[in-house]
Amino acid sequence: MGRGYGVAPTTARAVQPRTMLYIGVLQFTLEIPYAVSLKEKRSVIKSLKDRLRRSFNVSISEFADQDAATYATLGAVVAGSDNKHVNSSMDHLINELRDWRDGSMIDYRLEILSPE
Repeated sequence: MGRGYGVAPTTARAVQPRTMLYIGVLQFTLEIPYAVSLKEKRSVIKSLKDRLRRSFNVSISEFADQDAATYATLGAVVAGSDNKHVNSSMDHLINELRDWRDGSMIDYRLEILSPE
């Protein structure tokens, strides 16, 4: 007979304190006044998304206003086990968007989700 595959051996583990996952969700709308075509807007948004991913380690996606040449609505998500870190990351992200040189952030909504 062979060994029992698919059965994990049981080992005693010390009970660890429960770690919570905090998720920061930022939805924001940008105005890109000089974009005259969707192609130009996509180029500007791609550049911004790439920079934000590198700088803040966020997941980011455009989810609305995709057919508007001068507006873009995006969502950015940060997850972590430290609530202060998630809040700080989202605050820095908002400040970066406020200072964005290719357009302006005209609206945003921030929500921090916690299991508590």
